[in-house]
Amino acid sequence: MNFVKKFICAAALALGTTGAAIASPVLNNWVFNPVGGGFARGQVINEYLDFNGNAFIQLSSTGGNTFSFKETAVFNVLQADSNGRYFPLNYPTGNISATFQASGNGVFGGEFAFSSGTIRIYRNPVAGQYASTNGYYGANLGEVIAEFNVLEGGGGMVDASGSPTRNGQVSVFAQAAPGMIDAGYFFNSAGRDLSTESILSFAFTNANTLGSPTTRLVSEVACQFAGFKGPGCSSGRYSNRAREYFFIGSNGQFKLAEVKEVPEPGSFALFGIALLAAGAVSRKRKAAQN
Repeated sequence: MNFVKKFICAAALALGTTGAAIASPVLNNWVFNPVGGGFARGQVINEYLDFNGNAFIQLSSTGGNTFSFKETAVFNVLQADSNGRYFPLNYPTGNISATFQASGNGVFGGEFAFSSGTIRIYRNPVAGQYASTNGYYGANLGEVIAEFNVLEGGGGMVDASGSPTRNGQVSVFAQAAPGMIDAGYFFNSAGRDLSTESILSFAFTNANTLGSPTTRLVSEVACQFAGFKGPGCSSGRYSNRAREYFFIGSNGQFKLAEVKEVPEPGSFALFGIALLAAGAVSRKRKAAQN
């Protein structure tokens, strides 16, 4: 058994000892059908969906060096496993997109963590909608095919201004209860429709400050979606403001796992940390082989 598998199994074992029943580690070779047409016509996903987009961050001081935050994000989902094989719906006839709304707390120059939020994945059969002025940057159009509730934990590190550090490594843990995923889209490798199960999601992203967001991005994501009332929305010209509000650009991996029970926040964070570390080891090994 290689190191990555050992690490994931060790994390699952640790969860088992804390009362969290994990039915399986992160899914491999699962199937996603972007048009909801069932298992047979879906695309095999080795490990993850690629999420690429932008987020607007609003920080509020809570005294001393601590803060609370609100994040509002939009994503386009064109492919899986960074393989360049665009989903049939996405290219050229439509797109899969996602929105992310979450809140949490942190320390300037330290760690931050999510406390709650929602991830929604959309099937939009109309081409060219993402990054448009339709809806919220074209990300919340069409049919909601999956919804996940963000769990406590995850997060990352920020600098003294509140911007992500360590190459912007951010983790998000979420869960979908039975019925929160539409039938016909997501399947495990054996062909079982995941809409009837409790599913965990793990999103690992690289998030870095976006110095010059476009006027459209400000209007659609900050002003409309996030409800921001500051410069660029009510009047004046928008510019990021350290420790208060700013945009980040994100690209990340969205993974799934089947479960019987939702882990407690502490044990769930342990599992997420193990997965993140395992991924880092895998990337290092691939780099060494090149």
